[in-house]
Amino acid sequence: MLEGLSQFGSAFAGFMTPGTLFNVLWATFLGIVIGALPGLTATMGVALMTTLTFTMGRDQAILVLVCVYVGAIYGGSRSAILLNIPGTPASACSTLDGFPLARQGLAGRAMGISTSGSWLGTLFGIVCVALFTPLLAEAALSFQSYEFFWIGVFGIVIAGTLAGGDPLKGYIAGFLGLWIATIGQEPHYNYHRFTYGWADLSGGIGLLPALVGVFGVAEVLTAMRGPAYRVTSKAVDSILPRLADVWKYKRTIFRSGAIGTFIGVLPGLGEDTAAWSSYAAARRASQEKEKFGKGSVEGLMAAETGESACVPGAIIPVLTLAVPGSAPAAALMAAIMIHDFKPGPMLMIETPQLFYQIVAMLVIADMAKLVFGLTLVRPLLWILLVPRERLMPIIFVLCTVGAFAITQRVFDIYVMLFFGLVGFVMRELKFPMAPLILGLVLGELLEQNLTRGLVISSGSVAPFFTRPVSGVLAAIAIFAILWSIPPAQRKIKAGVRGLFGRGRRPA
Repeated sequence: MLEGLSQFGSAFAGFMTPGTLFNVLWATFLGIVIGALPGLTATMGVALMTTLTFTMGRDQAILVLVCVYVGAIYGGSRSAILLNIPGTPASACSTLDGFPLARQGLAGRAMGISTSGSWLGTLFGIVCVALFTPLLAEAALSFQSYEFFWIGVFGIVIAGTLAGGDPLKGYIAGFLGLWIATIGQEPHYNYHRFTYGWADLSGGIGLLPALVGVFGVAEVLTAMRGPAYRVTSKAVDSILPRLADVWKYKRTIFRSGAIGTFIGVLPGLGEDTAAWSSYAAARRASQEKEKFGKGSVEGLMAAETGESACVPGAIIPVLTLAVPGSAPAAALMAAIMIHDFKPGPMLMIETPQLFYQIVAMLVIADMAKLVFGLTLVRPLLWILLVPRERLMPIIFVLCTVGAFAITQRVFDIYVMLFFGLVGFVMRELKFPMAPLILGLVLGELLEQNLTRGLVISSGSVAPFFTRPVSGVLAAIAIFAILWSIPPAQRKIKAGVRGLFGRGRRPA
């Protein structure tokens, strides 16, 4: 433990240079702006900045991306409170009580609540990252190809089941991502799959151009179709958080932090699920249920704490299992891999300094977020007044430059445009995006571990089901699929009732 604290201290001190602090400030501010502007998302910000920071040193590049990630998730609360429009999907829950507080003349207090809740939520998640990541990484060292295969399947299934809406649409999106991941040369025998004679497809579909298209171009198209928005009020009251609010709802903060971190660890659910789950739990436990949806301080605190705690939580499976916990975490994982780091169980052995550096990055980003949240309210209001029709063309140009920057191939621009149209159509048809991205990210992991497992077992599939951890993961994945089918769900419930009610005798 003392060694870990020493390495964390060294990593933290290493970032205390003027150039690094400057990067922290502008990246966090940029993340807050991205989150505050309706139509832009944390995933788009991280994916776009990954392409634009390619030439930076890897430590500085990852630091910038972490700051953008943390800032964007927090920044969405500004437009949620002032416009009743969530800046990011994660801040949708904050509109329920944030906007009513603003209409009551308490916009400043609402933003102070969101700032304190977000800061404490991220801090809670950071503590969990520091405590549980080494333990999970050590446990994952005993995993073989069979376990990693089912971890990938489990991630896609859970994302498809719990991402919201129709589970069938989630499964379709997940398997569409898996199919896209198979395009190109087969890794073992080098034969071409689904290339249709197009040489540019031989190398496969680039992850970052696809991410920029799905979350950048698609967001631009969606935002351009949306109605114009206006700020509720340019005047705000005091934004300084009230210690009485924090102390009064300390149990809500702790509960929401735990829920947000746990949901972050589960692949594909993301910050919006964490916010809604934290809000629902707070409402069930609250003694002021009648205030929820009408300007509840407790409800806003729960939503902001949960979504912000999810950010460090989503990084835990990235570092230990190479499985992203959310869509922005998938973009961050892609950036880590681009900069020659290998996330997964071996990270704590091969490059342990990266783990302590990321913990330090999260702490620094959280502090910068707190400073900006308390000092730059009025500049953010001015930014919100920028007409959308002027902003979106700039975003589109940045997406195009970002897609081209990595490999400098025009083909990647075509990939970006294609996935932008695909993402736009899927959004219009209410398909979740998280399973699609997870399928694309985890496709290589699934294929490699399936092939490797079959080679080790001489073609037998039995070890995929008979090994203890593999068997449990397989059972959970199968159960999740059956639970999403209404007839099967009814039979499972009937079976459970019959099992536990068999021994009861009527009175």
